[in-house]
Amino acid sequence: MELTSLGLTEKSDVLYRTVLAHPDFSVTELTEFLSWPEPTVRHALTELAELSLLYVSADAGKLRVLSPQLALEALFAREQAEVVRRQQELEARRAAADQFLSEYADLHREAERPTVERLTGLDTVRKRIAALVEGTSREAATFAPGGPQPADNRAASRPVAERAIARGITSRTVYLDSVRNDSASVEYATWLVSRGNQVRTAPSLPMRMHIFDCEAALVPIDPDDSAKGAVLIREPGAVTAFCALFEAMWATASPLGETPRRGLHDPGSQHRELLRLLAQGFTDEAAARRLGVSLRTERRLISELMEQLQARSRFQLGQRAMEHGLL
Repeated sequence: MELTSLGLTEKSDVLYRTVLAHPDFSVTELTEFLSWPEPTVRHALTELAELSLLYVSADAGKLRVLSPQLALEALFAREQAEVVRRQQELEARRAAADQFLSEYADLHREAERPTVERLTGLDTVRKRIAALVEGTSREAATFAPGGPQPADNRAASRPVAERAIARGITSRTVYLDSVRNDSASVEYATWLVSRGNQVRTAPSLPMRMHIFDCEAALVPIDPDDSAKGAVLIREPGAVTAFCALFEAMWATASPLGETPRRGLHDPGSQHRELLRLLAQGFTDEAAARRLGVSLRTERRLISELMEQLQARSRFQLGQRAMEHGLL
């Protein structure tokens, strides 16, 4: 076995084996035996001494060497220590490189990220929402129209909400007033509130919308059919407008634990919102979808409006609403 693989030079290896074979040789005798110049022998002896493979005894200054077993253990320990040192040095360099790459990515992320991105299909949208929530650091704000929330929506939303809650991310959600008539939807909303989030309801919502840290907004491609997909917008001006829309709706919405406004003369009531929708030309079907109620319920609300305003036709209902300052 060549000891050069353990850190010895070739001459140190030869000299060490010679001293083992002739432990009583002096430096002069080693020089004559190996036919080396004396400086070469002394240099090799110094190397062996530095590796603790030999030493000069107090007994007449004679050379003494470690046994091969102890020598190999010492060399292996030295090599192992060197491997550990180099590994630590490599890890330190890797950490420095990772830090540099992270800082570079932070500097260039905004420039490389598209400001508008189209997402097709409900599954794609749900996956992106989960990723956006993971990247949120402060708050998520949501409009959740459609009335009572379908079971698959609640099932997809709950694990995302749980991860956000675990990270200390709060959420504000506005549902339609009609969710209060669905026990499963109310149970889910109550669970959100119990975890430190805020939930309010409004008679109608303009569209489904998610806002993340007021830096990105996710809105549907088709407001009447969110299953078609969504558009992710990071353009600051547009996101600011969506945030303002959310805050305006939030300010007039009713907290989940409070009874929603129901009076005809209350601008935030379901009846008043229906009047507004009809005045804007919404059909009964479209108005029902916006309120999150069935067509039968929407028509019942119209009958109640006509009775309260003593109108015999829808045209007269519009006239009476104008006369009472309701539009």
